Amino acid sequence: MRLMISSLLFLALPSLSHAQDWAAVSALFEERCVFCHTGEFAPLGLHLDSHDGVMIGSENGAVVLPGAVETSPLYHRIIGQTEPRMPLDGPPFLNEAEIATIADWIAAGAAGPETAEPQIDAEPPDPREDGQILYSEVARIFGQACIKCHSDNGLLAEPPEALRLDSYEAILAGGDRIVVIPGNAQASEIVRRIEGLASPRMPLDGPPWLDEDAIALIRDWIDGGALSSDAVAAPMPVGGSVRLRGVMTGPNEIDGAAFVTTDQTRIDERPSVGEQAELRAIIAQDGSLQAERLRDR
Repeated sequence: MRLMISSLLFLALPSLSHAQDWAAVSALFEERCVFCHTGEFAPLGLHLDSHDGVMIGSENGAVVLPGAVETSPLYHRIIGQTEPRMPLDGPPFLNEAEIATIADWIAAGAAGPETAEPQIDAEPPDPREDGQILYSEVARIFGQACIKCHSDNGLLAEPPEALRLDSYEAILAGGDRIVVIPGNAQASEIVRRIEGLASPRMPLDGPPWLDEDAIALIRDWIDGGALSSDAVAAPMPVGGSVRLRGVMTGPNEIDGAAFVTTDQTRIDERPSVGEQAELRAIIAQDGSLQAERLRDR
């Protein structure tokens, strides 16, 4: 193992003759890192959307030590010497040329921009302004709060419940069960978890949980059809399975999520309103839940 790490360091050490400036490095950060490392919920408080943010570092201290590539925590992360390797949504990770760009910049002193960076607008654009919410307008929430566990490169050996939340396609595919029902946020497992209706509440390292605005944005995105970044409505996962465990809030309703029973539904001691219940159902073409089994809990 010692030999392997030494080899990695040797191969990736920078060539000062190709030292890069902040413009090249910031472009890389913008493309691969700012998805998560920006705003109020940036992991460990590390902001990579400005030179000042990079140099301030994270809750654990400095991540870039000017002139000292091999001891800079950021460098350790992008070559995989420290886990989890970054960017967290890799592979693919940064390629050799991209790693060299950052390493050369650190080795040359980690200089900032020649002119002051523009101040980030304190009031970001309202994603509801155009009447629709796109995946690109909620993706950052998943990046900052969810993919640290729910990705192939996360903190856990495997994504919990086989659920990956690091891309639009993965979110719609779900894991052991469907987690997004377009047009039906109340019955969507993602909403139930972030609101605390289902256990364990997510993100798993909360509190703090997602704030009300973030929760409302994800809820409205799903109710609006779970649009892609190109404004295409998500296909209905007809036949997909869901499982709800909660409180009966109506004769055919758990935690406000309505379901339909038929003569094929297996009902074990029908739970009364106010009682705990478990529902197993499949998703119909219109997004409703067709109950397969309902029982007391």
